[in-house]
Amino acid sequence: MLADRARIEVRAGRGGDGSLSFRREAHVPKGGPDGGDGGRGGDVVLRCDDSLRDLQAFRRRGHYRAERGGHGQGALRHGADGEPLVVLVPPGTQVERWDGRRYDLVRPGQEMTLARGGVGGRGNKRFTTAVRQAPRLAERGLPGEEGFVDLHLKLLADAGLVGLPNAGKSSLLSRLTRAQPKVASYPFTTLEPVLGTIDAGDRQLIVADIPGLIEGASDGAGLGHDFLAHVERTRLLVHVLDLAPLDGSDPVENFAVIERELAEHDARLASLPRLLALSKADLVPDDVAAEALAAWRARVDFPVLVTSSATGSGLAELRGELLERVPVAAPAPAGSGEDEVAEFAVFRPAASRAFEISRGDDGTWLVSGEAVERLIMRHDMENEEAQALVERRLQRMGVIAALRAAGFEPGEDVEIAGMVFELDPSL
Repeated sequence: MLADRARIEVRAGRGGDGSLSFRREAHVPKGGPDGGDGGRGGDVVLRCDDSLRDLQAFRRRGHYRAERGGHGQGALRHGADGEPLVVLVPPGTQVERWDGRRYDLVRPGQEMTLARGGVGGRGNKRFTTAVRQAPRLAERGLPGEEGFVDLHLKLLADAGLVGLPNAGKSSLLSRLTRAQPKVASYPFTTLEPVLGTIDAGDRQLIVADIPGLIEGASDGAGLGHDFLAHVERTRLLVHVLDLAPLDGSDPVENFAVIERELAEHDARLASLPRLLALSKADLVPDDVAAEALAAWRARVDFPVLVTSSATGSGLAELRGELLERVPVAAPAPAGSGEDEVAEFAVFRPAASRAFEISRGDDGTWLVSGEAVERLIMRHDMENEEAQALVERRLQRMGVIAALRAAGFEPGEDVEIAGMVFELDPSL
């Protein structure tokens, strides 16, 4: 069964901790600090892979973790960066991150970084200055990004067969291509989209059999959006209309139902090129089929063909219309892009420096904000040197001034990122 939706949890690797180390060698008195930096955590990367066709693999595995960065060591040995975790998805996958950002992976080989690894901590060698030549502090690595990700597969097909249940779409696809969809004499035979390929020597067309739509599909009736989503990427629609419905319904009304549901689901679908295939012509007399053909050609402004999957009538004409009307992507000029390499800088937004101050029921001052929380996570607040460094940085960030304006007195407890400590800034 086609799996076109999945929800996974991803976690990028944590950064490695910096090393607190001093040079210890024979005959080397007063060895200075030589702690190396921690490595960066591995990213979680999505890669579009043409060998995959659905999201079935994500039904069996829902958690993805990248490697953490290595810890720094003495002798200025830096920790290794964590290996990125590459997750393969099929072409046509739409990705929505936990923060609402969306991405489309439609080209084989296309990649996007889903979760960035945490930054590694700096070793004590990084904190040496002219007046602090033996720092006894090092930073901790930061955690990587993590969250739930929704994957939604929208099939990449050149043409889509749409129509009411039992209109003859599956039979038509089986005769046009080598696909083998389930064919039976009752509605809703096909319960998932089926792809087939039309080979024409120098090119191929992918044709999708979209399972039977019903009235109200755009509002979720039946399998509603699950079916309609798969025609969003098509470049041409073939509306398959039964000439002799078994339930005695009016073909004109049946046609209007499907067109209305397509337009209500996505306005773009209403503007796609169309073909109308009047199916099951073998079940009506030739003169009735001819009258229907003339009437529909007068009613719509796109090509109309009479077809029969049982006898093969009209299938060659339909195949020819598809090959003619589905546009061919223009090939890129030879050597394009090879001599015109854009030079650009990559800018990554820094953590927001905004913060909020409140007071807990027990009198503890509460400070929240991305930048201040990252600052606390990177340092051991039991270390006096680290605490002094944190106080100086909170002063530069304006946190100390904001606390004093709110009534803070030196020596009172402050809680940041779940860590409670006594803050007594020396100004």
